[in-house]
Amino acid sequence: MIGNTKKAVILARGLGTRMRAEAEGAQLNDEQAKAANAGVKGMIDVGRPFLDYVMSALADAGCTEICLVIGPEHDMMRDYYGNLNSERINVHFAIQEKPLGTADAVLAAEEFAGDDAFIVVNSDNYYSAAALTKLAALDTAGLLGYERNALIEQSNIPADRIAAFAIMDYLEDGTFNGILEKPAPEVLAARPDAGISMNAWRFTKPIFAACKNIESSIRGEYELADAVRYAIDHGTPFSVVDVAEGVLDMSRRTDIAAVKEALSDVVVTL
Repeated sequence: MIGNTKKAVILARGLGTRMRAEAEGAQLNDEQAKAANAGVKGMIDVGRPFLDYVMSALADAGCTEICLVIGPEHDMMRDYYGNLNSERINVHFAIQEKPLGTADAVLAAEEFAGDDAFIVVNSDNYYSAAALTKLAALDTAGLLGYERNALIEQSNIPADRIAAFAIMDYLEDGTFNGILEKPAPEVLAARPDAGISMNAWRFTKPIFAACKNIESSIRGEYELADAVRYAIDHGTPFSVVDVAEGVLDMSRRTDIAAVKEALSDVVVTL
């Protein structure tokens, strides 16, 4: 069932440091190299720009208004999506002036979201339309929680990379209490069944107050995980949608070929 979440925000401001780095064995054509060298992962051609697939899946889930959070220098993305001929979606832009973290990126979309609930996803991950549809159908704030073995088996992401991803944190009564970023090996060993966050969220208006009230991390960034914990502590409940499937990741040049093959049968309609 298509949910009533009509808005989505795609975090596309990242610097793409890993993508810009040269990688042996990654054979790119000129267009792919241009986007990779600029660190604009969503514009990498995998049959068509990667973000086309992400947006099409969001449209399948019922999101008709999509906001790209970009940097002021991201002319490549603005030129393409600002002139997109689409039937199912309207594309908006929000500028994150400096790369100050994921919470700051979400805050950049406050005017776009207004009072409405909205989905937030990464620009370098492809989530299935089925998973996004479940997320959009929530009537609370929430997120997708991926089953570890399914994520390893059905993604293009090596197990050692997945081991560094954030996991779900619950109180003793089973209430979701946020995510644990970069869990230590002993934490993972103690929680073998903990769901994994792939940064796919459904937020409600209180997330903006949370983003404004957290302090920066030791990296000097405003982290979405901290904003979520703040929102929970101040009365916003979150639901977890359990998902047993994969996610395609476009973080490195060596990911491009596998992503292109995996998407070869996916029909995009924007």
